[in-house]
Amino acid sequence: MNKSSLELLTPDNCTVILIDHQPQMFFGVESGSRATIMNNVIGLAKAAKIFNVPTILTTVAAKTFSGPLIPELQAVFPEQKPIDRTSMNSWEDKNLVAAVEKTKRKKLVIAALWTEVCLAFPAISAIQAGYDVYAVTDASGATTAEAHHMAIHRMAQVGVVPITWLQFLCELQRDWARQSTYQAVMELAKEHGGAYGIGVFYAQSMIGHE
Repeated sequence: MNKSSLELLTPDNCTVILIDHQPQMFFGVESGSRATIMNNVIGLAKAAKIFNVPTILTTVAAKTFSGPLIPELQAVFPEQKPIDRTSMNSWEDKNLVAAVEKTKRKKLVIAALWTEVCLAFPAISAIQAGYDVYAVTDASGATTAEAHHMAIHRMAQVGVVPITWLQFLCELQRDWARQSTYQAVMELAKEHGGAYGIGVFYAQSMIGHE
C-alpha cells in the first residue's frame, strides 16, 4: 500500500469529484434506495463546501441522453457549470483531468453513478496515474447490488479506498474544538445524517434540561 494513502483526509489535501448524478443515471440504479443515494451525495457535496475542498462536477451526455445534474446537487454549487463528456471513463476526458491537475492535490474523493462504470473506471485510471483514490460508496449506485459490490471489490484490489460520506465529513472535522466549522457540521448532520442527525438534534434539545 502507498504510504500516502495511510494519511487521513484533510481539507487541504483532497479534491472531490462528483460524476453523473443525473436523472437518466438514477433511473438505472437498483443497488439501493435512490432517495438515500441522493441524500448522501448532497451531504457529501455540502461537506466539501463547508471545508472549502475543491469540488469538480461532471456529467455525461447531459443534453442528448442523461439530462442535467440533479437540481439539488447543482444548488450546492450554483455558479459551477459541470464538465460534460461523451466518455464513460471521465479520466479519458482532457477537461476533467485538467481540472484535477489544477487543484494540485493527490487525493481524490469520488462518487458516481454508476459504481461499476463511472466510478470504477476513473478510480482505477487515477490510481494508475499516481493518485490516492477514495470511493464514496454510499453516494454512488449501480444497476444491481451485485454490480455495486463487485465494483467496490475490483477497485479495492488496485488500492482504491472505500469510504462513506459521513466518514468523509467526520474525517475533515476530526476535532470538535474546530469551531470554525463545528456549527455548520452539526447542521449538516441534522439535515442529511439520518439517525446520527436525530441524535444531534436530541442532544442539542436536551442541553440544559433535566
